[in-house]
Amino acid sequence: MRGMGRGGSAPLGNRQALLCRETLSTAPLAPYVYRNNIENHKGSTQVARISGVTGLAADLADGVLRGAESLGSLATSPFGEPTLRLGVTGLARAGKTVFITSLVANLLNRGRMPQLSAAREGRVEAAYLQPQPDDTVPRFEFENHLGALTGPAPHWPESTRAVSELRLSLRLRPNGFFAGLTGSKILHLDIIDYPGEWLLDLALLDKDFATWSREVLTRIETRAEAGSFKAALKAADPEAPHDEGMAQGLSAAFADYLQAARRAGYYDCTPGRFLLPGDLAGSPVLTFVPLPAGAAPKGSLHREMARRFEVYKARVVRPFFRDHFARIDRQVVLVDALGALHSGPRAVEDLRRAMADILGAFRPGSNGVLSQILRGKRVEKILFAATKADHLHHQQHPQLTAIIEALTQEARDRARFAGAETAALSLAALRATTEELRPHDGAELPCVRGILEETGRAAALYPGKLPEDPGQLLTPARQGAEKWLDGGFSSMRFAPQPLTLKPGDGPPHIRLDRAAEFLIGDRL
Repeated sequence: MRGMGRGGSAPLGNRQALLCRETLSTAPLAPYVYRNNIENHKGSTQVARISGVTGLAADLADGVLRGAESLGSLATSPFGEPTLRLGVTGLARAGKTVFITSLVANLLNRGRMPQLSAAREGRVEAAYLQPQPDDTVPRFEFENHLGALTGPAPHWPESTRAVSELRLSLRLRPNGFFAGLTGSKILHLDIIDYPGEWLLDLALLDKDFATWSREVLTRIETRAEAGSFKAALKAADPEAPHDEGMAQGLSAAFADYLQAARRAGYYDCTPGRFLLPGDLAGSPVLTFVPLPAGAAPKGSLHREMARRFEVYKARVVRPFFRDHFARIDRQVVLVDALGALHSGPRAVEDLRRAMADILGAFRPGSNGVLSQILRGKRVEKILFAATKADHLHHQQHPQLTAIIEALTQEARDRARFAGAETAALSLAALRATTEELRPHDGAELPCVRGILEETGRAAALYPGKLPEDPGQLLTPARQGAEKWLDGGFSSMRFAPQPLTLKPGDGPPHIRLDRAAEFLIGDRL
């Protein structure tokens, strides 16, 4: 970005988004908010607390139940073999599906994983896929996704739309002084893929309908994307008797706004199931909208919307937390930081707030046998990863890492205080570009080149210069700047390139092995 780096870098002018059309070489690419109470559903709309269980007693009772679930799940593993549950999430377009696919492929064929110490030292004797242990959870379609990325006509696979799971079992050779006296060990790695939009919904558990409505209506006051919904809301009378046709019309307008806001780069697009409804599409539980403060007579539109909001929390959000999220040991949060930079300062600030909200959904801390029994399983390690590092020349990777560190600092500080280990890095789960230096106006620009997804044509891109100090981005974003002073940062969507993989090699990547070392290396 012009004028944003330290040391008085020269203005970039028209160089900040230089596209150079060319014939692409066919050479292969170089190598807390868990509720401290026990809750049960009563009927379809009420959620009642068990009376007399509050404060520390609730924590202990909750922990005992969840600890028993954790120990029970361990006991179901063959011969008591340990299991590590890795959660993978991220907001729209962050690359969750590609990350899981490439991670599994590179754990099966470890030739490109030198920073994973167990692979480098040859202690991973074998890796193989097994049926996942949760019979009611769809299997992550690894083979189909890998075929999409590495087939004759490579393309990006379908994005995450629901929870899925995959079990990768690793046979490990022990190390240490007594390694020769013990046999091989088995570790089951259960990878859980779920939409980040569902994760943001967990913040709704702490809010009533009035609070949520006030926050949403305040947020959308100045957003052009919400124009149609605001017009529909203005024409409605919340105190009038409930009319299902009116409710459906308002809900459809609100869902359209959420989709438009996500396309515009906003990240506060909740409720998440409005974006990914699945089999709940058209149901009353997804037919509610925020309403202005006012009276809510019995039988009114306002009263029914508030009721459905509570049902959404009880029947959609809480089961997701209980059945999937609360059982995770390690977590990676993928972030499309480059996409936010391209969308402008407001998107960057929105992303920073979303990262804090996401961390608020976790129960970070260390896990011991006694602590699991008393307080339940906690997330021991959280990795925040800026994806699509291959859209930048490696000279700018340190700046991208500094930006993701700054964006997630509040979230990481809170996690560390609770006892969890956190890290931030930039990566590309699948490398889709090559690097080059191109002469321009007497200087050499560090570019990347690849195949544009929309047109199929080859292009080289210089997106602009990231600042050495991420505060030069975050400060104007916090202050509500409308646009970057130098005109912006360019981003493009590259398609995956045809690959020729050697035996024992997984797909090419950038720092995926470092991510794996942080997330699971200590258990290998």
